[in-house]
Amino acid sequence: MNVFVEDFALPDVDRREWFRYMGARSVSDELRTLAESCLAEAEGCFHGRVCYGELPTSATEWNSRSVRDLLSNCDRTVIFAATVGLDIDRLIAKYSRIAPARALCFQALGTERIEALCDVFCEKMRERVHKNGENVTSRFSPGYGDFPLETQKEVFRLLNCPVRIGLTLNESLLMSPTKSVTAIMGIRKETV
Repeated sequence: MNVFVEDFALPDVDRREWFRYMGARSVSDELRTLAESCLAEAEGCFHGRVCYGELPTSATEWNSRSVRDLLSNCDRTVIFAATVGLDIDRLIAKYSRIAPARALCFQALGTERIEALCDVFCEKMRERVHKNGENVTSRFSPGYGDFPLETQKEVFRLLNCPVRIGLTLNESLLMSPTKSVTAIMGIRKETV
C-alpha cells in the first residue's frame, strides 16, 4: 500500500462546536471571554497532518459487523491517521492543575480542531474520487460501536504513523498527540 502524507490548513474555529465540546448549554459573557483568551493563546499551535493509504476492500478484513456493512459495495478502503500536533497537549497539561476551566477550554478546542481536520480531509477525498464517478462513505474509527480499539495497532502498522506524522500508540492504545484520530472509509461507485 502506498502511504501519502499531507499537511492541511484548518478552517476557522466553529465556536458552536467548540462550546458544545465544553458541555456549555448556554454561553455567558464570562465563558466567551475565557474562550477568546484561550483561542488567542493557542494561536499557531495547530498543525494539521494526515497520512493515508488505499487498499482494495477485498484485501481488508475488519473484525466488525458495522465496518463490514459500511464497506459493503465499496471497491477500496481508505485508512488514515490525522493529528493537530503536540502543542495543544502542552497547553492542556500546563493548565490542568492551575486553571482547570482553561484546561477544559483547551481540551474542547483541540477536539474541535481534530474534528475539523478530519472533515477537511474527508471532503478532499470526496472531491478527488467524485471526478471518477465515485463517492466516499462516512468515516469510522476504532473504538466506536463494535469496531475494536485494538484495530489501532493494525492502522499504525499499515501507515507507520510514528515515522510519517509523529503519531505514537502506547500499550493502553492511547495516541500521542492526544488530539489525533485514526479511521477508515470506503470508496464506491456512485449510483444513479
